[in-house]
Amino acid sequence: MATTQVQTVSTGVDKAKLAVAAALVVAAVAAYYLLAQHGQIAQWGGLLAGLVVAVGVFFSSEPGKELFAFGRDAWREVRKVVWPARKEAIQMTAYVFAFVVVMALFLWLTDKALEWVFYDLILGWRK
Repeated sequence: MATTQVQTVSTGVDKAKLAVAAALVVAAVAAYYLLAQHGQIAQWGGLLAGLVVAVGVFFSSEPGKELFAFGRDAWREVRKVVWPARKEAIQMTAYVFAFVVVMALFLWLTDKALEWVFYDLILGWRK
């Protein structure tokens, strides 16, 4: 059995950046409520500005850089996927729907058959 060793190196600077990013999110939400008397534009502007700065600080930290690299790699993999043509997608969807209908009929017939066996034949409740 192969074991993989997960290595997490978090410096004090990265921890400080994450704390600042979290504080900026809290400050942005607080600004939204504190700027209520100045109108909606000021509210939303303060919220969005705080969130943009918080995201910038987060992505300057090592976990943020790793998340960005993961997203970039995931997007690269998605671009490699060979998507089915419209005709193939419609055919597969039709197959799935047909299977669901057949399964529903089978389960309904099974349920009714068992109901008949138990209630009518064995217990005799429906005479």
